[in-house]
Amino acid sequence: MARPKIGIICNSYLMNDSYPVHAGGEMNSEAIAQVSGAMPLLIPTDPRFVSVEELLEACDGFLFTGGRPNVHPEEYGEEETEAHGAFDRARDAVALPLIRALVDRGQPFIGICRGFQEVNVAMGGTLYPEIRDLPGRMNHRMPPDGTLEEKFALRHMVSFTEGGPFHRLMGAQEVMTNTLHGQGIKDPGARVVIDGHAPDGTPEAIYVDGAPGLTLSVQWHPEWQAGSDPVSRPLFEALGNAARAWAAGERPEVLRSA
Repeated sequence: MARPKIGIICNSYLMNDSYPVHAGGEMNSEAIAQVSGAMPLLIPTDPRFVSVEELLEACDGFLFTGGRPNVHPEEYGEEETEAHGAFDRARDAVALPLIRALVDRGQPFIGICRGFQEVNVAMGGTLYPEIRDLPGRMNHRMPPDGTLEEKFALRHMVSFTEGGPFHRLMGAQEVMTNTLHGQGIKDPGARVVIDGHAPDGTPEAIYVDGAPGLTLSVQWHPEWQAGSDPVSRPLFEALGNAARAWAAGERPEVLRSA
């Protein structure tokens, strides 16, 4: 049986400071291929090259990845400031309407870091430009120095809602995660349920209430060592199972909050 196809939402970069590319981290492809059991397809996120309609037909599921560029604040009704950082407006133009279409169709996806933030914005939510500037919040950013092992090391606990989808998926109400993000949810979008928090109250796990498909999204980076990490592996296994079901023509039940 052919593997389901999972589209990996890429970011725009300048290679060698001059050559424009669309790229996705190898660890994303590894997680999709080895843990989800699916074929990873890198998606050039620019409306000049792809349309939402084409992507919906080409893939059985999607992974909305992290990335250094942030969702432009105009997408949630705010003005750009220096604190908002760099942007990728072409990715905004593909990812946000794609998320809304996936929610409506019940086609499965997982959002990671920027992808987590995209889900919130796509559903009408807003973002804080810099979490560490808020009173009582910790610094959630990636350490500026060190090896990949040090940058992706587990750094804080995430607590899930008792009996919620993340609790059920993980088999635990508290898990340890890494943290490599500067922005975070300010106001949750319509139907966005915050199902997990860091110790400082920062939202870390969400899903879309009433969506007929998998919409689990996390603020941390589960693609790091996804095959061996007990918190990461269930997420990618769930995405693979949902994509296989979609490819087979099965349609999931609606996920609703308690």
